[in-house]
Amino acid sequence: MDMDSTLINIECIDEIADMVGKKAEVSAITEAAMRGEITDFSESLRRRVALLKGVAASDLDRVYEERLRLNPGAERLIESAHAAGLHTLLVSGGFTLFTHRLQKRLGLHETHANVLEIENGVLTGNVLGPIVDAQGKADHLSALAARLGARKDQIIAMGDGANDLKMLALAGYSVAYRAKPVVREQTRFAINFSGLDAVLNWFKS
Repeated sequence: MDMDSTLINIECIDEIADMVGKKAEVSAITEAAMRGEITDFSESLRRRVALLKGVAASDLDRVYEERLRLNPGAERLIESAHAAGLHTLLVSGGFTLFTHRLQKRLGLHETHANVLEIENGVLTGNVLGPIVDAQGKADHLSALAARLGARKDQIIAMGDGANDLKMLALAGYSVAYRAKPVVREQTRFAINFSGLDAVLNWFKS
């Protein structure tokens, strides 16, 4: 599953930007990317992260503690998935500071996200290493499926933005969660009002 606006209620990068009065500027780029209007996610992410130069690392902690909330049904879905023997993967175009904490909190088996460069306690405005973009998400899911020997009809993938589409295409159960129209049009299922645990209704208990 995706993280921002899927597993959790916020777009972390927008809330980080809000700490320094740049939320509107960053959010405009985020929204355009999620709608599919900006096709180069990596470039859009680098542009947004550059605007965060000088933000204190402690502000990222504040975003996690004060603003980040799990979306409804998240804990029940993940607990049920684990009880049924499913392997859980969180793959995000967001940042490891948040995915690592969610992994510990929820017991997720595997997470992948982008690494923000921090020097002397502040963001440099750079991302370290390769960007986890649409293809990166799909590659991580493909690698996991190969390791587990999972067929397409054994994969459930969830997302809300255009950069989730390549990942969603690999799943027999592709789920658009309160998603952009471009995503709802290309997925097998859509959750528009219920919580994440609505997925459980499609399977025998």
